[in-house]
Amino acid sequence: MPINHAECIEACYKCATACDYCAASCLKEEQVDMMRECIRLDMQCANICRLAAQFMTFDSEFAKSLCRVCAEVCQKCGEECGKHEAEHCQKCSEACLRCAEACRSMA
Repeated sequence: MPINHAECIEACYKCATACDYCAASCLKEEQVDMMRECIRLDMQCANICRLAAQFMTFDSEFAKSLCRVCAEVCQKCGEECGKHEAEHCQKCSEACLRCAEACRSMA
């Protein structure tokens, strides 16, 4: 099913919010060292998602390229978060994988 700009922008912002929440929640985990990669990817993913959404909003000629990179980062972040049992990680993983799919369809 084809996706439009508005749906992809929404997926990007939802993903960014989920990643921010996941990173903040991971920092509160007892075994924070185990969450290091999750936190690192959450921060990168949130930033690229916001940037991709902005460029789509601007109807920038670079939006497709950013969406391609965003899809890669979201996929990797979703896979990493999916390895952890914490609810915030599982919800983040779902948001990331949805966003990766949306961005791939835009790119």
